[in-house]
Amino acid sequence: MAPPPLPLSLRRPSDARRRGPFITLTLVLLLVAAVAYFSFPKAAREPLTTAEPGRCTGIQGVELWGPAVNWGSHHRLPSAAACCASCRATSACDSWVFCGDKRRCGNRFGECWLKKQKDLMAPSVIARGEDVMWTSGLIFRKLQGIVGLETNLGTLHIQLLPDFAPRSVDYFIELLGLHNCAGCRFYRAEGRGHLWDAKGEHVKNAAFGPPYALLQGTMEVDGVAFKEIAKEGCLAVRRGSIAWVGSGPEFMISLANHEEWRDAYSVFGSVVPEDMGIAEEMAMLPTSTDIWSNVTVRVLRDPVYFKVKRRSNASAL
Repeated sequence: MAPPPLPLSLRRPSDARRRGPFITLTLVLLLVAAVAYFSFPKAAREPLTTAEPGRCTGIQGVELWGPAVNWGSHHRLPSAAACCASCRATSACDSWVFCGDKRRCGNRFGECWLKKQKDLMAPSVIARGEDVMWTSGLIFRKLQGIVGLETNLGTLHIQLLPDFAPRSVDYFIELLGLHNCAGCRFYRAEGRGHLWDAKGEHVKNAAFGPPYALLQGTMEVDGVAFKEIAKEGCLAVRRGSIAWVGSGPEFMISLANHEEWRDAYSVFGSVVPEDMGIAEEMAMLPTSTDIWSNVTVRVLRDPVYFKVKRRSNASAL
């Protein structure tokens, strides 16, 4: 049986009209995504909180500041991934800076600086841009790197994954710094129906939708231009996964295990298990049906707006 169609390939119609000049580019990207979808083997189930060799590469063109735990002049490694692994293995380290461009780094090539941030959710950036020769990354340990999407139904706490999606995590840190997420909302909600069980496992011989067992929304702040995020975080979409639709700002939270989507979406975090009840409640809100690019969707009659905040014991941002 052929794999099911991807129900999240296109933006909602209003965004398509608003971004008319980019329709041709979008179609090209969709074609590339479709080819990749049918070409790649099925992704294995991967633990969301475990870094893999070569996976953690940080953000090129960013130099983080902060007290050094280990000086790079005496700590040289062959790759950004190795530098990341070194930071993870060092309990006092929560950020790292690596120089991996042999031409530009010169005698600093291979330097791996292990650092400690004063505030991990507001890291100190000394330089950023294409002319910066450094690559930097963050390490979130237990109970770190959790942000909340605060709604009128409760707060969905999201564990961010800098190992897999450093640019996406960087965007969340930017949102926290803005103290504003005006316009951020969920506008589509679809339950599991009888296609997936309560644990998110697909029922044998059942269809793959509709409904598609997901919440969809946007994280584009009113009045602030969104810079598209290149694909990253190629993990299987599991129950609780939060991922970009395309290159953002549209995103979705999965209410089921969607192995049939393979690695089509950039997963950058996961809803903590105890908050999935809030997501399930949202999926039961009143909806109306609509057709988006020949796909039947369920649109919330009243969008659910949210604020982005730190952990629940912090004030809303």
